[in-house]
Amino acid sequence: MNILITGSAGFIGFHLVKKLSIFNNYKIFGIDNINNYYDVKLKKDRLKILSKIKNFQFSKIDITNQSRLNKYFSKNKFHIVINLAAQAGVRDSITDPNKYFKNNILGFYNIINLSRTYNIKHFLFASTSSVYGDSLDFPLSEISNTDKPKSFYAASKKTNETISFSFSNIYKMRITGLRFFTVYGPYGRPDMAYYSFTKSIVENRTIELYNKGNHFRDFTYIDDIVNSISKIIIKKENKKKLHNIFNIGFGKSINIIELIKLIEKESKNKAKIKLVSIKLGDVKKTHSNISKLSKEIGYHPKTTLAQGMSKFYNWFKIYHKI
Repeated sequence: MNILITGSAGFIGFHLVKKLSIFNNYKIFGIDNINNYYDVKLKKDRLKILSKIKNFQFSKIDITNQSRLNKYFSKNKFHIVINLAAQAGVRDSITDPNKYFKNNILGFYNIINLSRTYNIKHFLFASTSSVYGDSLDFPLSEISNTDKPKSFYAASKKTNETISFSFSNIYKMRITGLRFFTVYGPYGRPDMAYYSFTKSIVENRTIELYNKGNHFRDFTYIDDIVNSISKIIIKKENKKKLHNIFNIGFGKSINIIELIKLIEKESKNKAKIKLVSIKLGDVKKTHSNISKLSKEIGYHPKTTLAQGMSKFYNWFKIYHKI
């Protein structure tokens, strides 16, 4: 079975390639534009590890390049496409929406439309908990309202979900959208709070806590994410339900102060904190209802935030030579 993973040099893409490559009947293809939204070295270091995998093949391709993508799809017969390529980041989407339209809407359209053209058996894509906006319908379930995204990033992902529903309905495509809740772990994104906080605490620099520290997040360890995706892939198709959206979270909301305490414990350093007001586009709280995914694949997240941050910090020390 040939599987295409877009964004394979990214955090989730990297771990997903590693997870799926253990199955001998899978041939994994990865594409990425390796942009400089965050440290390119980290992306290249991930690819260096992936290059040692025998059943993985990487090509540097931008999903906004439709003609290049078309040649790539026509050359390789893909059975499954997992679209993880996107421009990440809430605040950047407010200052530079053009970049998000191009990558997250036009790029997504290119991938899903080519998946239709080349009769892909199953199209999966990354959505986000950000689509829920500031909904108070906790825990957030897949039927909670998603009509009020607070950032253009969230709006772009909501657009993906809407496009995917129409494609599934019109062209009878099997499509699965995955709403990720604050994914963290080794080789993660340096712009994420858990990573930047760790770096600041280790370097004895001040952390700015938005919303005066009153943010709550549902932290989901990377292994729980990729294990779920691998199970969704092998799940038998339900002809009566071709389009699906799933939350993938831990199912618990934790105050950001608790995260800082865990980093302090791991690093044996005291955090310097400056409380500041909430930033435009920020969501105050996320908390996932994971019952739908539990019913579908028997999903039970295994890694607590304490366990996950310990694993992350051990990697962080080695990678940054502390």
